[in-house]
Amino acid sequence: MRAAPTILHLDMDAFYASVEQASKPSLRGKAVIVGGLGPRGVVATASYEARRFGVHSAMPMAQARRLCPNGACLIPRFSLYRAVSDVVMALLRELSPLVEPLSLDEAFVDLEAGGTAFDAESALETGQRLRADIVAATGLSASVGLAGSKMLAKVASEEAKPDGLLLIEPGTERALLAPMSVRTLPGVGPATGEHLRRAGITIVGELAEAGEDELVRMVGRSHGVGLYRMALGLDDRPVVAERDAKSVSVEDTFDVDLHDRVRIRNEVQRLADRCVHRLRDSGHSGRTIVLKVRRYDFSTLTRSETLRGPTDDPAVVREAAARLLEAVDTTGGVRLLGVGVTGLADYTQEDLFAQSMAAEAASAGDAGAAEPDGAAEAAGTGGPGDSGAPAGPAGSGGPAEAPEGVEPAGEPEPARERRWAAGSDVRHAVYGPGWVQGSGVGRVTVRFERPGSPPGRVRTFRVDDPELEPSDPLPLVGEPAVGEPAVGEPVPEEG
Repeated sequence: MRAAPTILHLDMDAFYASVEQASKPSLRGKAVIVGGLGPRGVVATASYEARRFGVHSAMPMAQARRLCPNGACLIPRFSLYRAVSDVVMALLRELSPLVEPLSLDEAFVDLEAGGTAFDAESALETGQRLRADIVAATGLSASVGLAGSKMLAKVASEEAKPDGLLLIEPGTERALLAPMSVRTLPGVGPATGEHLRRAGITIVGELAEAGEDELVRMVGRSHGVGLYRMALGLDDRPVVAERDAKSVSVEDTFDVDLHDRVRIRNEVQRLADRCVHRLRDSGHSGRTIVLKVRRYDFSTLTRSETLRGPTDDPAVVREAAARLLEAVDTTGGVRLLGVGVTGLADYTQEDLFAQSMAAEAASAGDAGAAEPDGAAEAAGTGGPGDSGAPAGPAGSGGPAEAPEGVEPAGEPEPARERRWAAGSDVRHAVYGPGWVQGSGVGRVTVRFERPGSPPGRVRTFRVDDPELEPSDPLPLVGEPAVGEPAVGEPVPEEG
């Protein structure tokens, strides 16, 4: 514990939903729900307007729609969230070299290490200035907690939400914590909370009164000692600037259980490619490949294989994931698949055995050897690169279109209808950038507006309109791209 409140905890308010409201002017002040839109989708976050209806994160999207039928349900746009997060984290690093990011929208800062705060007054000024700078840079609000420890700084930011700042003066911790629910403390989840409730302990003050020995008897030594210290407001953990990643993984939940073995193999190959893409982006390689399979009955199986050395070769990861899949019974159906890499390193040791096997397979193919069943489908399956940005038009998840000028052999198959997910970015050749409000019955409805503009006009097009294309998100702030109208400039009217 420090004698001054020089540890800052920043938490952006309803981050994903707030970014969507800032990006889409017609949604300002309205209920916004961000998450998966399929039958098994869950809520990632909800705006405060939607929370008034009882919507919260991790809730099934179907339930959220029932609770808030007029809310705008949108797919996540992680590339935009990361870009906004980078701006916020850069502001934090101007305050101190010791910044510990916890997620895209949350971080601890050691103000003392940066020389920006040494007492309560300077810490308060720094917190107020930071919140103003974030609004100026992004247009978004943030909540800030200041205290002498990480635990109390996080408690303070939670109490300050939304769009507030709370400073906990050293020496006042126990009085502040005493009336709070035990669930306020880190590590006290539903199970521990219920166990304590049955023992008659529901608030932090009762934890402190129970004493360390009684808590150890109730929940075990390590947890009991930790609970007692937290109830007294004691926490000596330092702010750590670099948090080493322990693993990289991706997974998909499917709207309908998969039964076809070839389709399952293809999905595993696609996930392996996406996983390697993330692995390389993080600057790592890894030596243990992990396959996760959740079956129709919700039973979850994990299988792993450790290589002789770390790799970031997509072919090696695909082959290992395929071998792991062979040991899993999927006959009843699969609802979720995931591929991960652990045992991370910052270098690559090429697997010469795998390379030689690949070379032998290529030679056998040149000699006319038959491929194993399903190998043709698995080979060359490309992943979309990043979760939240599926391949195909605006998150359709469908296959990429054939290259121009290539005619299919034999009878042409009927063209698949283009799908447009609600919230995805599009661009029209005449009306410029916009976003999808909804689609169905061969039509897609688009609202043409941009960050900083007044609410835009709504227009409807055929789903296969050649002038309508998927687009990258526009930045929340900054100059328009070359050829773009300035913010607030009207888009062309229909002729």
